[in-house]
Amino acid sequence: MSEKRFEMVKEHHKNTFEKAKKDGKMDKEFISLCNFLTKSKNYFSASSCAGRITLVGLDMNESKKESAFHRKWHRKVKFGEVREGIEAYDGEVLWFKQEPIIFHLGTNNLVNSKPILVACEKAGVKRSGIKVAKEGKFIIEIVGTHQINLPVRENGETKIDNTYLKYLVTKANQKFVKNQKSLKKLEKEMKKLLK
Repeated sequence: MSEKRFEMVKEHHKNTFEKAKKDGKMDKEFISLCNFLTKSKNYFSASSCAGRITLVGLDMNESKKESAFHRKWHRKVKFGEVREGIEAYDGEVLWFKQEPIIFHLGTNNLVNSKPILVACEKAGVKRSGIKVAKEGKFIIEIVGTHQINLPVRENGETKIDNTYLKYLVTKANQKFVKNQKSLKKLEKEMKKLLK
């Protein structure tokens, strides 16, 4: 029963991955690793994001349910485009975020979960763990640690000056590059340890 369940879940995620890849909705940095996992017997990719830099609008309660991307980049950013995005925002609270890699992958049992966690440790990825543990379905969550989150505008008033914003953009770009390097290390370790 659990093996059949795993095969169904794996096939579903394989189809989702192939569609996202075909539609250009897949972060290119994850394609090689996800292809590897899809072809493996015991693993599949469930969701992934290779990191991004965003401006996110929230209400005064900072309710995630009410959040909306104001600007989103899956690359390094320039000061001017971030400044323009901040000034164009007319909602309640705008957050500048540089978000880490996040990856969910699945396997069929605890024994096959362990090499994933070992690969994370060897790659220097500090936040990983089993998120779902059901018969025939184990989901492991991997989250990078390179990130920045801070409010930059509230009710029409920009809260940071250009000097600090330039510094912030530089730091966000540096952390974005670190995320990409972490992902490459993770892929290398997974390809060594997973079968």
